[in-house]
Amino acid sequence: MINATNIPKDSLYNESVLNDESKWTTNNVHDPAIIRVGDWYYVFSTDAQFGGEFKAGIQIRKSKDLINWQWVGRAFSEGVPEEAKQWTGAKGLWAPEVVKYDNTYFMYYAASQFGKTQSFIGVATSKDIEGPYQDLGEVYKSEQGTDGPNAIDPNITFDEDGTPWMVYGSFFGGLYVAEINPKTGKLKHSGRGRLIAQRNESVDRALEGPYILYHPVFRYYYLFVSYDSLFSNYNIRVARSKSIEGPYYDFMGNKMTDLESPQYEIGMKVIGGYQFLGDDGWVAPGHNSVLTDEGQHYICHHIRAPKDKRWHYLHIRKIGWTNDGWPLVSPERFAGEESDQPDVVDLEGEWEWMTVDPYNDGQDHASLFLLTRTHWISLSEDNYTVQLKDEVVNGLVMKAWDWENWNETIVFMGKNKEGIVSIAKKIK
Repeated sequence: MINATNIPKDSLYNESVLNDESKWTTNNVHDPAIIRVGDWYYVFSTDAQFGGEFKAGIQIRKSKDLINWQWVGRAFSEGVPEEAKQWTGAKGLWAPEVVKYDNTYFMYYAASQFGKTQSFIGVATSKDIEGPYQDLGEVYKSEQGTDGPNAIDPNITFDEDGTPWMVYGSFFGGLYVAEINPKTGKLKHSGRGRLIAQRNESVDRALEGPYILYHPVFRYYYLFVSYDSLFSNYNIRVARSKSIEGPYYDFMGNKMTDLESPQYEIGMKVIGGYQFLGDDGWVAPGHNSVLTDEGQHYICHHIRAPKDKRWHYLHIRKIGWTNDGWPLVSPERFAGEESDQPDVVDLEGEWEWMTVDPYNDGQDHASLFLLTRTHWISLSEDNYTVQLKDEVVNGLVMKAWDWENWNETIVFMGKNKEGIVSIAKKIK
């Protein structure tokens, strides 16, 4: 059973918190990086906020349950480190990442200005996850007017041998991956590393926010990326590779560096803007990290409220894995539900169902379907095939919390033979 008393109700567009950081819980989170330290989960995020007096230094929050979050402070008390400020003129810091090498926490950060490539990735260290952090300076920087990767959005991934790598980049030059020296926290070899993803100018080359996860069971590296504009139509896509340096391919075999194929068809879209019936829904989910915690994976991302997109919030969702080794994202936020699976008889009833349309720049909208037991074919403990009209969708079910209707439910996420994802929740 889910403890509903432990779940905070959404308080969107709440201007009473704007000038009181102690009340910043999930609001004002952008580009979140998540890490577990002991009994606490920490999220580090970009210097982005709506309202209040702007301050720089990387926001930090913590939680004991991934549901209720509290403000901690900032990693840097003095704002943007001087070396990064001199190179970029940045007023704040973007897209942090925190990892632990031996007994030291290394926090990576990016400095830049919107739409420019005079950018800087730096690293700082602390013995305490909450800081203070001591800046160590440059990891990689890019110069306006030159070709190559834009030095923003760093993420650290450990390969199957435990070696750290940094994946980074954005619009302009694409996404790159390079090996890191864990003793220094900086690049092991000079240069930019290897290109693993890009898009062409017809879509403004719009991709960023890379995150790589290695799955030891499937023995694949999974590249999560955010497509399109963070202000309006952000969406998260996935591809995978047997090597951390790529090449990365989506479900249909499209290479993530392909500039010739239709650009909206590359990368398996797992979540975009969406709207269940009777609710405003959400828009522009993106720039995710992934938490691996006691065998369960959670995707951590920001998202915007549709009536006023200046308001952005933190969401945590479970990731489920298909039998053929693809990650799918729950349509509902995590609320403390256990991992026990529903019985097939529980799947009969009325569902709100929607397709995650790779071409849709707006919200995907749910439709009602009555699914009987004959629609469901069990493949394993949580994997099912669903026959829906003329379409067969392979995916998985799990128990969840219905945030829109405020009750327990069952959710489904799956993909068809073309790699088009569907998400759904049972309502009756």
